[in-house]
Amino acid sequence: MCPYCNGLEKLEAICTVCGSTMEDSGKVSDYLDPYGHYNDEKTVKLGDGYTNTSKDDICPHLLSCLSCGHDQVVFIKE
Repeated sequence: MCPYCNGLEKLEAICTVCGSTMEDSGKVSDYLDPYGHYNDEKTVKLGDGYTNTSKDDICPHLLSCLSCGHDQVVFIKE
């Protein structure tokens, strides 16, 4: 269970380009398949483009900087 997807914690990160606070834009898989949230989590992880998300129980999150437009993926341990 991802603590950020489930609202247990707030993901905070600093942009490596401009130093501003980045915004958590959610799971990467939410941007790949508009109907993906109807699938079970294991199925979604098999198609998210990362080979080890299912095996290692990690959740890839997209971070976006509203100041400079830089995007970054971080892997969260579930």
